[in-house]
Amino acid sequence: MAGQEHETDVTALFQQGLALHRQGHLADANRAYSRVLARQAAHFDALYLSGVIASQSQQPQLALERIAQAIAINPDVAPVHCSYGNVLLELSRCEDAIASYDRAIAINPEISEAHYNRGLALRKIRRSADAIASYDRAIALRPDYAEAHANRANALLDLKCHAQAIDGYDRAIAILPGYAQAHTNRGLALLELRRPEEAIASHDRAIAIRPDLAEAYWNKSLTLLTFGQLEEGWELYEWRWKRDKALQQAARGFAQPRWFGSENLAGKTVLLYAEQGMGDTIQFCRYAKLVKTLGATVVLEVPRPLMDLFNGLEGVDVLVETGRELPASDYHCPLLSLPLAFRTNLANIPNAGPYLRSSADRRAIWEQRLGSRTKPRVGLVWRGNAAYKNDRNRSLSLTEVMQHLPQTLDYISLQKETSDDEKRVLGNAGIRHYGDDLRDFADTAALCDLVDVVVSVDTSVAHLAGAMGKTTFIALPYSPDWRWLLNRDDSPWYDSVTLYRQNNDMLWSPVLSRISRDLLQGRGVPAI
Repeated sequence: MAGQEHETDVTALFQQGLALHRQGHLADANRAYSRVLARQAAHFDALYLSGVIASQSQQPQLALERIAQAIAINPDVAPVHCSYGNVLLELSRCEDAIASYDRAIAINPEISEAHYNRGLALRKIRRSADAIASYDRAIALRPDYAEAHANRANALLDLKCHAQAIDGYDRAIAILPGYAQAHTNRGLALLELRRPEEAIASHDRAIAIRPDLAEAYWNKSLTLLTFGQLEEGWELYEWRWKRDKALQQAARGFAQPRWFGSENLAGKTVLLYAEQGMGDTIQFCRYAKLVKTLGATVVLEVPRPLMDLFNGLEGVDVLVETGRELPASDYHCPLLSLPLAFRTNLANIPNAGPYLRSSADRRAIWEQRLGSRTKPRVGLVWRGNAAYKNDRNRSLSLTEVMQHLPQTLDYISLQKETSDDEKRVLGNAGIRHYGDDLRDFADTAALCDLVDVVVSVDTSVAHLAGAMGKTTFIALPYSPDWRWLLNRDDSPWYDSVTLYRQNNDMLWSPVLSRISRDLLQGRGVPAI
């Protein structure tokens, strides 16, 4: 009789917790589940649901522990494996998440959520074609699965299947007209096809549906900037602080106010600081000079690899390495907000020629290593940081680049990171590579100074060479990063840069052939 009362008590407590959970009262529900577990430690549902609450409360490790305990009690419940996979996916443990989804599917092949989430994990590790297959299975099981249609479209966009991607977004929107994220992602696909008016209309629809959707404002800003509408673009670009989790974590809680461009800086100290990639910092450090002309003392904070390069940068009074103690200041401003503060448009981009230079000491070291010059020298950079979200569009295969290089020139690799396969290709071709010896950007700057032309994809070295006034050929995808604009072979940011763009066939071979032709014709390459 006592045992029955105990069981009844546990059941009642669990039902109470379940009701509270369904109503969204997570803390109260969790307390009820904890009381259940205090009476019956191996209560499967209480363990599982307390793990779900831990996940909902941003406690992923506790969630994994609780859900794993539930699985140990009963390993044959598909949704529990799916939930475990979801927590792993949140932690970016994608391979482990896929294994959990596979276990869920083995138990119940009809569980559409497992197929869908498996697709999310596969895309996150850049297996977009495999992700599409998982989304297809989810849609076959549930044709009205709007999220599966939209994320399938995202994977198609990875593969540059733009028309099919737009069709997928349209299907998702037909099922769920208020699906704001699908509208703005559709706008990205239209941007990649260079259809700006339609792209902006898609972002505007997303914003109308969800006025707080930072992603839509950010995407609209990229569209405006790409098509040269800079002033409106800079304003919306400020949504990056709400859109980007990494930037949110890096946001500085300064006591002093932000400088927005209108405050008088005469006699004031302003802290400027890097916020994004090395290339961004190189491109926008030029604004320090403009801040200085307003009467300010300028403090510039940058990452260690840029410290020696930026030593002596005009307009900077104090250069500080990121992470070091900062001097007192009256205002602060992140570097990529300076174009907004100065109301930058295409007509007034600050571009008074080279503003970075290599040091004589570093040049002397590298000149000795390179030896005497027997042929014109070309510096090569064929890929960027693989962690960058859009790297798939900008980076090239070294093998493909090598097929188009004229044999009459001396090539120097300026690539910092290289794979073992790439090192073998370089060695076999007699191309010198110093990646392991490039301590920082001051070394790279010295090498840039010792070559005649730099050939690069859109990465930090391209910005460095441009900022130094070095003749630079940049290979760009059909849909380039916003800063390179469209339909021009020059850049308002760097006078010495020539842009080589993909055609709408989105192939690299014609781009490399045009670069090779210009090298052979002596463009930027002096006679030896």
